[in-house]
Amino acid sequence: MKPMGPIPPHFADGDTLTIAGHDAEHWIGVAGDTPLFVYDMGEVRARLARLRAAMPDRLDIHYAIKANPHPQLLAAIAPLVDGLDVASGGELARALAVKPASVISFAGPGKRDDELTAAIEAGATLNLESEGEARRALAIGERLGLRPRLAVRVNPDFDLKGSGMKMGGRSSPFGIDAARVPALVGEIVGAGADWRGFHIYAGSQALSAAAIIETQAATVAVARRLADEAGAVPPLVNLGGGFGIPYFAGDEPVDIEAVGAALSETLADADPGTQYAIELGRWIVGECGVYLTRVVDVKESQGERFAIVDGGLHHQLAASGNFGTVVRRNYPVAIAGRMTGEPMAVSVVGSLCTPLDRLGDRVGLPDPRVGDLIAIFLAGAYGFTASPGLFLGHPPARELVVDTAQV
Repeated sequence: MKPMGPIPPHFADGDTLTIAGHDAEHWIGVAGDTPLFVYDMGEVRARLARLRAAMPDRLDIHYAIKANPHPQLLAAIAPLVDGLDVASGGELARALAVKPASVISFAGPGKRDDELTAAIEAGATLNLESEGEARRALAIGERLGLRPRLAVRVNPDFDLKGSGMKMGGRSSPFGIDAARVPALVGEIVGAGADWRGFHIYAGSQALSAAAIIETQAATVAVARRLADEAGAVPPLVNLGGGFGIPYFAGDEPVDIEAVGAALSETLADADPGTQYAIELGRWIVGECGVYLTRVVDVKESQGERFAIVDGGLHHQLAASGNFGTVVRRNYPVAIAGRMTGEPMAVSVVGSLCTPLDRLGDRVGLPDPRVGDLIAIFLAGAYGFTASPGLFLGHPPARELVVDTAQV
């Protein structure tokens, strides 16, 4: 058997998977069929409360909706956070439906003119990724007779150590190299735009509190230096995110209390004219989600036991190991009605005609039966919308937002 990641503690209690007070079959009955993503908003609420308690008072918390833009989930999260971060015109429209434009920021390279126009007309902040984008935004603002709200995304000369996806310390399509930032800030301010500050994102999916603490301190320092060189106090410094969740065997959760205590010290002597923010997506919603898929066939081939399910990588690409991982490792997987049975080596494979469609590689599960529900955890972030849903024409997964507080 090959190791798999830890089942989130709130789902790991007992032999039967319970989500918001009901077993998995109950929620399938509500939704109508499998495959099904279930998102427990009660767990999201509990995580945000813990985050608030751990972080300094002068720190805003933003939700990066790329992690999971489900409209009902987004509407429930919006009142619990200070801002929303988007990465497309489509995400901008969803964000504007639940939050005022003044607390929405729009990052990402390759923004089209119609996206820049929509953001400027709404009054959202554009996190500029290049000098060319800045000049297009200024020209659009002049044409519309509006002051665009513009922040500069900085490509820092450091990265987040141990991060699953590094976003700084190298040449990048994201952001503007730090050495060129002061001149651009001067151009933005000189043009009469509403300069909103800096966005500095060094990496994502880090589990080391020490690495996050070091990166946040470096980010605050580089923002202060760039502001001094530009001669302009930034209204907001977005420190990015990077908080990871434990997907794989041996992973440990981030000590956010340690991160918050260190950040309080870092911000103690920061310029009082600057507000700070972090943007988190995966950490807020990743552990709240479970992907449920039913076993439709069980077979053996050359000594390997296969449970073939009605879902697959077209719904949950990341669990198949094909979304940003170099070495394939197993997400936590269980049989929803027999969480603690005697394990044997089972490969959970999907319904697609490709050998890539393997959701669990020789994981330890009770002997699978046709009709069993397979639960794949850590499915709340980068699942449904980060997977090739149209591949091979299979039907889309259902999605269901449930809430412990409403049960």
